[in-house]
Amino acid sequence: MNPTERQRRRETGLLLCLIVLLAACGAPQSTAPTPVSPSTPAFPTPAAIFTPLPTRPPFGPGELVDYVAQNGDTLPALAARFNTTEAEIRTANPIIPQNASTMPPGMPMKIPIYFKALWGNPYQILPDSLFINGPDQVDFDITAFVNSQPGWFKNYIGQLGDGPRSGAEIVKLVSTNFSVSPRLLLAMLEYYSQALSNPNTPNTEYLLGYNDQFHAGVYMQLVWLANILNNGYYGWRRGALIEFEHPDGRIERPDPWQNAATVSLQFVFAQQYSSPQYDQMTGPGGLAQTYKVLFGDPWQNGATTNSVTPFIPGSLTQPTFTLPFERGKSWNYTGGPHTGWGKGEPYAAIDFAPNGVAECGLSNDWVTAMAPGVIARSEVDGTMLDLDGDGDERTGWDIFYLHLATIDHIPAGTKVNTGDRIGHASCEGGEVTGTHVHIARKYNGEWILADSPVPFVMEGWAVHDGSTAYQGFLKRFSQTVTASDKGEGKSLITSSQQ
Repeated sequence: MNPTERQRRRETGLLLCLIVLLAACGAPQSTAPTPVSPSTPAFPTPAAIFTPLPTRPPFGPGELVDYVAQNGDTLPALAARFNTTEAEIRTANPIIPQNASTMPPGMPMKIPIYFKALWGNPYQILPDSLFINGPDQVDFDITAFVNSQPGWFKNYIGQLGDGPRSGAEIVKLVSTNFSVSPRLLLAMLEYYSQALSNPNTPNTEYLLGYNDQFHAGVYMQLVWLANILNNGYYGWRRGALIEFEHPDGRIERPDPWQNAATVSLQFVFAQQYSSPQYDQMTGPGGLAQTYKVLFGDPWQNGATTNSVTPFIPGSLTQPTFTLPFERGKSWNYTGGPHTGWGKGEPYAAIDFAPNGVAECGLSNDWVTAMAPGVIARSEVDGTMLDLDGDGDERTGWDIFYLHLATIDHIPAGTKVNTGDRIGHASCEGGEVTGTHVHIARKYNGEWILADSPVPFVMEGWAVHDGSTAYQGFLKRFSQTVTASDKGEGKSLITSSQQ
């Protein structure tokens, strides 16, 4: 029931040893490649001397520190980062409403802090709005940009399980599925392999340093990268990722003032590198410089962290949703919060299965639109219902459906109303254990966690986490339905949608 599903199909054949026009598949490297910044005159090399970045001083227990709310901040996450409690934050900031979901970006706050050692540096690499495949990516033409560069990537062709794809098409595919910025993916390819600036193709299939035979070639390297990026980003978002370990055993705790995008990149680099190389990579002379050379200064509009595009507003609320099946029908709640796409974070998705269908049997029951909108995407990799009606899943609220059968599958561009039929649950779309539909939410391109201060509510049923992925329950008033994939009927829930 893990939606790495579709990408695993593409691992067939030659284990996705992608075909490069100018070079054949190479053997695994024994060590990770050394990231480089572009070396041509148009892409200057950073200074060789690295100046250590400042760190925070120790603070007294419970000392109030100044903090300015960033995109997507929530009280539970802030409490985890600053090693404090929601109650103490509320006491120090009585202006915060009791029903607050997301904090308004730019709002000054006082946070009672309890110091922990080993905090990382406060330098911010990239704003969150440029990490997500969201509104700031709408006008970016991936193919045109890649073709305008002199590097080997514009001539790259990857042989995926469903046919050949250009380098730009591969970036778009990974960016869309994981909802990670295509600009960021391209910057990482440039930083590691000079994909956009050097016409000479690297003699390796492990361009990003992940030496695993099942992740050879650009596509699978980017799949690994996007998955780890999301684990870092959404782990920080929900306050679950508060420390990580470097290869040399050093523990790092991200600076509590950091933003999710920067922590995500720190988390990725920490998988392979230790100081001093890690310090260079996460400082102004590392990936940040490569990104700036390719796409301009991400903080340039007089920007600080808090004046960058506020793509997650304060007090974000979900529109009214119904359950994803027809009125009067009873389906099993088979999967509590788990990944929206990939492995691990974000815990954005839940699963429902039609009653009385064994394993991967066919179902005549219909999956329905949970709100009015337009079908922005209709593929094996998923169906996206865009609620703002512009047909672009990078803006506004979206509902993601996975495992809809090919038969009766609603086409892209179709306008729907709440309760309209859009397809049947199935085992299509990847590796699954039984017929079901996978549901997740996005807002402005960001996966919205299923159990979060922005509640995932359908006909009054609110989603709650369990102790591990796929566990959890739905609750409405005094009623509770616990997720179960056993099909014994104890997880049945009936739609009463109007």
